[in-house]
Amino acid sequence: MDILESINGHEDLLSLTEEERTQLCGEIREFLISSVSKTGGHLAGNLGAVELSVAIETVYNTMEDRLVFDVGHQSYVHKLLTGRRADFAHLRQYGGISGFPKPEESDADAFVAGHASSSVSIALGMARARTLQHQDYHVVALIGDGACTGGMAYEGLNDAAVSGEPIVIILNDNTMSIGRNVGGISRHLSRLRSSEDYLDAKRIYRQILKGLPGGNALYQLSSRLKNRLKRFLLPSTMFENMGFTYLGPVDGHDLPGLISLLSAAKDLQEPVLVHVVTKKGCGYKFAEEDPAKFHGIGKFDPVTGKKLAPKTKTFSNSFGEAMMELAEKNGKVCAITAAMPGGTGLLHFQRTFPSRTFDVGIAEEHAVSMAGGLAKQGMIPVVAIYSTFLQRSYDQIMQDIGLLQLHVVLAIDRAGLVGDDGPTHHGIFDVGFLRQVPGMRILAPVSFQEQQDMLRWAVEDYYGPVAVRYPRGGEGSYKASDWRGLDGSLVKVHRQGKDVTLITYGTLLENVMEAAALLAQQGIEATVLRLMTLSDLPAEQAADRLSENRRVIVVEEVCAGSGIREALAWELGRLCPDCRVDGIDLGRGFVPHGSQKELYERCGLDAQSIARYTEEVLSR
Repeated sequence: MDILESINGHEDLLSLTEEERTQLCGEIREFLISSVSKTGGHLAGNLGAVELSVAIETVYNTMEDRLVFDVGHQSYVHKLLTGRRADFAHLRQYGGISGFPKPEESDADAFVAGHASSSVSIALGMARARTLQHQDYHVVALIGDGACTGGMAYEGLNDAAVSGEPIVIILNDNTMSIGRNVGGISRHLSRLRSSEDYLDAKRIYRQILKGLPGGNALYQLSSRLKNRLKRFLLPSTMFENMGFTYLGPVDGHDLPGLISLLSAAKDLQEPVLVHVVTKKGCGYKFAEEDPAKFHGIGKFDPVTGKKLAPKTKTFSNSFGEAMMELAEKNGKVCAITAAMPGGTGLLHFQRTFPSRTFDVGIAEEHAVSMAGGLAKQGMIPVVAIYSTFLQRSYDQIMQDIGLLQLHVVLAIDRAGLVGDDGPTHHGIFDVGFLRQVPGMRILAPVSFQEQQDMLRWAVEDYYGPVAVRYPRGGEGSYKASDWRGLDGSLVKVHRQGKDVTLITYGTLLENVMEAAALLAQQGIEATVLRLMTLSDLPAEQAADRLSENRRVIVVEEVCAGSGIREALAWELGRLCPDCRVDGIDLGRGFVPHGSQKELYERCGLDAQSIARYTEEVLSR
């Protein structure tokens, strides 16, 4: 690691020879494989972007120029090259560096990036701010082909192309070609237009013409003639038709070529799109062979590529099992996911029922609206999306499902705290925004069996919009299912006590039950109630089961104001005038990254904190 240890920024990279930069790329790959094997993290994408990242950091000074990542899980090399190598021992750990760009970590991180398809819009905003404030810096957006499946990417591209702003958009294409290359002429012109000589000639030609009287008009005329001739001879790219100067495709692992091309793009002073072709997992055979597995991975053995943690069943796996059963019984059941068939447990379903599986890419809004169309015409769509990404489709849930009360099932994975991925990925807002949708049923299972029972009911026995939300990972010690549909009890009594009532839902029951046991050691007997539905709150059933002391504490794994406490307090107050309701949640701020255990303790949702808060409430 001789060279990597000496790199802390742009100036250090400029001092290297071509051979040293090539050696640096090898050292970076060795470091990433070794480091991520110990901490877990996003590996395949970063290995594929090593040369590209080194080229970007060499051509641009990201402490001053603005590099905007899309999603940002491929920012590890950027962090390594901007002075954070020593921090990788605590990557994605509580108090350590984030797995995504984070401006509070370094001035080199221009913007937070955890959700896809927004980089071009953000970068264009920065470019326009630069122009309006008469400042001098370069703006680059780095977007992957996966993020280009999201519609917002094209909204940004459409505006950027005609903005006239000097901006460089780098398309990191690691799985598919955006446009098909046709024949020898296309390949030849791709090489020619990516060459430094061509770009220098274009730049000089423009400068000469613009220096002459009437030169601007002449340059525009010649450009139109050139573009018409080019379109006549061969198909142009979509990006050229939009108005970009398109460069590529170029080999994303040819470091000297990348540096030369990015330098030329930087000097063009116009909207430029650079198309770079890379290979996910490049340089590590296990990640090359299975890039999906190494996209985001826990601790693993770098020699064998095998995960170190034992494989355990998760709510995602349980959901996939239930979907198989439902689809085999009913040909109208279909599954929709937004680029997450593996993460949501739908891979087996996808292989078995390919015609009834729709992976729409990173396009959650489209997924939900399409589900509305399927439901309106008699199908039963189940939309499996992570809670944090479902936020994008709020309008579609309201307008294209809720308004017509369509039978669409939302399977909301990663509800609650997700741990190491941090604030951009915690699913702590869905209860609040889904409760606003008239007619939406929200169910919160505590176990695998209850999740499957609720899903089965949502598909087979209910007509209308319904959401089943469940966390990342597995179930706790409670394995039973208490779901009997809307005609059964919607409030489960897990413990009876006279001094206080603790009300919760979902798998947070585990912490609440442990807190009740701790309280019992202090002579405080708590009733523990679990709500199975979070819409049309079963307040009357809850009121009938309260402790003799009408003190109630609602415990929720949601952002303050996004849960049920206020609504439940109003309902209980109406039914029990002597009832007083307090509550614990995650607070009003965004929750950082860290293990789930650490975050529970930080936010006061671990058993000890719940018990301590309860004692304080009772002592008032």
